[in-house]
Amino acid sequence: MNKIEKLESFYESEHPFKGGIALLREIALKTEAVEDFKWSIPVYTLDGKNVFGIGKFKSYFGVWFFNGVYLKDPQDVLENAQEGKTKGMRHWKFHNWEEVNQKDVLAYMNEALENQKKGLEVQAEKTKKVTIPQLLQAELDQNRELRTAFEKFTPYKQKEFCEYIAEAKQEKTKLRRLEKILPMIKVGVGLNDTYR
Repeated sequence: MNKIEKLESFYESEHPFKGGIALLREIALKTEAVEDFKWSIPVYTLDGKNVFGIGKFKSYFGVWFFNGVYLKDPQDVLENAQEGKTKGMRHWKFHNWEEVNQKDVLAYMNEALENQKKGLEVQAEKTKKVTIPQLLQAELDQNRELRTAFEKFTPYKQKEFCEYIAEAKQEKTKLRRLEKILPMIKVGVGLNDTYR
């Protein structure tokens, strides 16, 4: 399925918020953004840069602004995606299509596009050298194939594996987590790839 078919499938598939996301798309198409499809959601770009996306979930739908931290937010509706972790992304959630004020949503989308033109972007932090937990390091030392597979991951994905083990408080939890990630590493699947 090509991107156009995926986009149409996203908007046409039966869902409790089908009408709401169709309305958000209608608003998005009034902007100068280019419609694309990434990470299983419609993403609207400017000069190849992600500006905002439209998503649907079980209890809400909404617009995600990749650099929403720079939006003025006069309606006080934007939420941080994950407090303490997310730097730039902000969400505007709706629970029914009647909540969508087309004029306001269009204004936010246009402001996000203008901010992108000005170069207002949160830069990704450089991933520091990864500290490998002793349990994982022992496995990597014993198995060259595993070590080679681990080294093929980006530093960011290596860090996710390491933190997953290191953050466990009990030894049995660390061992259970190690058991879970070893097959993933061998086949080249990142810890959070299913969410990306």
